[in-house]
Amino acid sequence: MEDKKIKVLTISDHPLSPSGVGTQTKYVIEALLKSDKFDVISLGGAIKHPEHKPQITEEYGERWKIFPVDGYGTPDIVRSIVRNERPDIIWFMTDPRFYDWLWDIESELRSLAPMVYYHVWDNYPYPTYNAKWYNSNDFVACISKVTHDIVTTVAPEVNSAYIPHAVDSEFFKPFEEEHVRQLRENFDKEHATKDKMIFFWNNRNARRKQSGSLIYWFRDFLDSSGVGRDKAALIMHTDPRDQYGQNLFAVLADSGLTNSEVLLSTDKVSPQHLAMYYNVADCTINISDAEGFGLATLESLSCGTPIIVNKTGGLQEQVTDGKSLFGIGLDPASKCIIGSQSVPFIYEDRLSKEQVVGALRNFYHMSPDIREAMGRSGREHVIKNYNFQNFEKQWVDTMLDIHEREGSWETRKHNNFRFLEVA
Repeated sequence: MEDKKIKVLTISDHPLSPSGVGTQTKYVIEALLKSDKFDVISLGGAIKHPEHKPQITEEYGERWKIFPVDGYGTPDIVRSIVRNERPDIIWFMTDPRFYDWLWDIESELRSLAPMVYYHVWDNYPYPTYNAKWYNSNDFVACISKVTHDIVTTVAPEVNSAYIPHAVDSEFFKPFEEEHVRQLRENFDKEHATKDKMIFFWNNRNARRKQSGSLIYWFRDFLDSSGVGRDKAALIMHTDPRDQYGQNLFAVLADSGLTNSEVLLSTDKVSPQHLAMYYNVADCTINISDAEGFGLATLESLSCGTPIIVNKTGGLQEQVTDGKSLFGIGLDPASKCIIGSQSVPFIYEDRLSKEQVVGALRNFYHMSPDIREAMGRSGREHVIKNYNFQNFEKQWVDTMLDIHEREGSWETRKHNNFRFLEVA
């Protein structure tokens, strides 16, 4: 008789969307399904849906059902899914600001199934205001070392673990030298980039990503001594008219970079196409003032291409292992406390123009042998610390342990109350 599979409800960005959260959610789901011990129901949110009909994939069929939702769902949608599908575990991911509505019905949900939160958080000071959210879960998985330190300090009584993002190093890998040469030759013909050093930026055009600053500072780098506008190009893979970002066409026009110095890649492309970009590029850049992890730079390192990054959030553990450097890491020039009503205080790590221009210039003048060694050791760093095999095994083992330890429905071991000391 076939063993009954553990059913998991996931709530996140749509797992078939190209966002970092969506991609990592898909990786977790696929790991669970491939183990043949789990079935999955997904609430796929954070995108505009052409329709809201349930979806299945060709590979997994009814074992993975996806329900498109607006936002990340509502209490009534979750109640309906939980009652009809009877999941054994509720798993959800992204910034806690998006889940106060879910934790508001924690007492209902946790009486039936454990709640597992894959936590995204960017920076210090320790967010003591998050303690109530951390304590509303049975397990908190943390995407970075910074996040894990925050959770264990703010809510030490909560079960948690460091489970960083991962990248498929068999897919994102250095291409054969001849293949790269042909790709670069074709690219140069199409974009007039022959003999130019190519920098790559793959991010959403959003405020914290500093897209406008990068363009102006890239111009200053080109105009600095020993470089020149015919010596380097910047590829920006993004939406130049993203409603949450700047109008990059206007920024380019004002900066005067209208002669192939900056190339905009605006079409949604396959992971294979992204791997081509990483291989063609000499360096990948991320100067965000806040970054939970930064998947593009991890993919770049996996392809053997060094990085220039702001040492914030998860980026700082990518650019060095504490001994070797896999590119250039920049310490923030300023750490400003910003906030809102839901996030009262958090550091915003800003770089200065001088830092970024200096890093671009230093990389440009770096010997090819050093750049190649950085890329090679960066790929080894990814394979050792962020490999797919460990990621998949850790998630499968974690979910199996949670199910055995916490139970679900008739076997649920959660006490839906807490004892508090009254002074």
